[in-house]
Amino acid sequence: MIIACSDSRVDPAQIFDAAPGEIFVVRNIAAMVPPFETTPGRHGVSAALEFAVQVLKVREIVIMGHGMCGGCKAALTQELRGAEPGKGGFIADWIALLDEARDPIAREYGTTGRTAEREMEHAAVKVSLENLRTFPCVSQLEAQGKLRLRGAFFAISEGVLHLLDEDTGEFVSTS
Repeated sequence: MIIACSDSRVDPAQIFDAAPGEIFVVRNIAAMVPPFETTPGRHGVSAALEFAVQVLKVREIVIMGHGMCGGCKAALTQELRGAEPGKGGFIADWIALLDEARDPIAREYGTTGRTAEREMEHAAVKVSLENLRTFPCVSQLEAQGKLRLRGAFFAISEGVLHLLDEDTGEFVSTS
């Protein structure tokens, strides 16, 4: 399973050279996974995650962020904060998942420029991995060694995939 951004420049099938049926893909703004919750509502990512883990029995889930991500940039600048639904409010609510991770980045790097944006893009992958582990069906299988979680980052400008080393917190090039 790959959870990726909706951005057409980062098609998981092309990046991983996968044929139809080889990967189960969920795409949304900034490749976000919300934390586990049981409140009523529409839980598209959660439903897809349940299906992949419990029905398809996937053995690996990759969260793949990317460079020049508009969702991460909006989370960093908070340009959509307070917008009404239909006028950016749905996006603002979604990327608010990154608010906690944003604050230290904004303090250290500011809210504009490629360095700050890259830090936000990397943080988004880490937040989604943390949130993924809040799902009981995921954390149990990971603890049993039956499911592997990975973070990845596709640098669009370089055309290079980086994998997250969770021990160091750094993204390492695969090329």
